[in-house]
Amino acid sequence: MKKTLEEYVESKISNGASKAKALKQVYDEAQNWKIRLKDPNPPKHLIEYLARPEYSAWLWTTLSISVVTIALTAISSHLEILTYLRYLFGSVFTLFIPGYATVEALYPKERELSQLERLALSIGLSIAIVPLLALILNYTPWGIRQKSVAALLTLYISIIGLTAAWRKAHQLQKRT
Repeated sequence: MKKTLEEYVESKISNGASKAKALKQVYDEAQNWKIRLKDPNPPKHLIEYLARPEYSAWLWTTLSISVVTIALTAISSHLEILTYLRYLFGSVFTLFIPGYATVEALYPKERELSQLERLALSIGLSIAIVPLLALILNYTPWGIRQKSVAALLTLYISIIGLTAAWRKAHQLQKRT
């Protein structure tokens, strides 16, 4: 029997649960896949997927971290105070984001991997991807330099991230 989320929460409340407890129960049921929450109006194409933050916030966050890291890489040589911020963003940028984008592209469905599995794979894949990209840079005129590595990682993250977004949008189209 199909119900809206509001109707389902109201049925929990009418059975004696407080609103907070009912919401917690619904959240737990959704996390354990006992109930399936379905958007009545999912995005129909990639552009709509990218325009809706509830679907594409992960992509915009990864791209934003990439842009901030590139900016900090360029600016921190002139402003010493930004060096520590560059270290923080650079660590996330190299040790997590490339693998995260790859995991999102390889496993577009949420239920394929748990959050812990996604985190572990993201870190592991990043540790594998970054040296391979640096090896490729070694054979180019730019060499392995801070700015060239940051630029190549940003390019990789952008391409793989958009591929993942396309796969996720395509997956939503197939469900409807």
